[in-house]
Amino acid sequence: MAELVGAEGQHDHNNRLLIAIDGTAGAGKTTIGQMLSAKLSIPYLDTGAMYRAVTLLALQKNISLNPPDAASLTELAHTLDFVSRDATPAEAADQRQYTVLLNGRDVSEELRSPDVENGVSTVATIPQVRAELVERQREMSRKAPGGIIMMGRDIGSVVLPDADLKIYLDASPEVRARRRSQQADKDQEQARQNLEQRDKVDSQRAVAPLVLAPGATPIFTDHLSREEVMARVEELLDEVLKKREAAKNRE
Repeated sequence: MAELVGAEGQHDHNNRLLIAIDGTAGAGKTTIGQMLSAKLSIPYLDTGAMYRAVTLLALQKNISLNPPDAASLTELAHTLDFVSRDATPAEAADQRQYTVLLNGRDVSEELRSPDVENGVSTVATIPQVRAELVERQREMSRKAPGGIIMMGRDIGSVVLPDADLKIYLDASPEVRARRRSQQADKDQEQARQNLEQRDKVDSQRAVAPLVLAPGATPIFTDHLSREEVMARVEELLDEVLKKREAAKNRE
């Protein structure tokens, strides 16, 4: 089971919005996804949390990641009991951006542990695991009445190739490392090395590598505040909505 609990207002099913936010780790995908979710009253999903959840379960069950036991990892993905929801004010005190329940238990902090951080790229390279989780993600999209905002590395290219709006966020390794170290109280140099290794693995994997999806708009966030990035995204969203309205008027 994979479930999404988040902002959900009253929506016309014919006006659903599918928004794909891809990009490198630490570029601001989750922050912008949350801000858009609040503006549009539709849920958001950080798909990376699902790969982290499979990794955490594998570590707990002593399933090999090196070399990866693909069959066992795929079974974990197939049976994943995953819920993502907004963090309560009390939960947000530990700097989390959202809360993840795995088998009914809050594992948000564990998903950011060094062991999970080191293993998740391996799990994400396994084609069968990706196939299982991509189908879960598409199912969650289909069940969201007003649409959904998904963040990840293959959303616009694989998960939601027909998304109404595709954004690709990026920033230099130095800036992303500073953000990550501030979020999780980590050593900045170690964070930079981890990010560069993650970039290499994600961009070079054979299945669903990190790429600029067709139709996606890149936004480099080094010298932009979150408000400035959001303003640019809102401009792009307005263009999408205007085109949609114009198409309706021609019918």
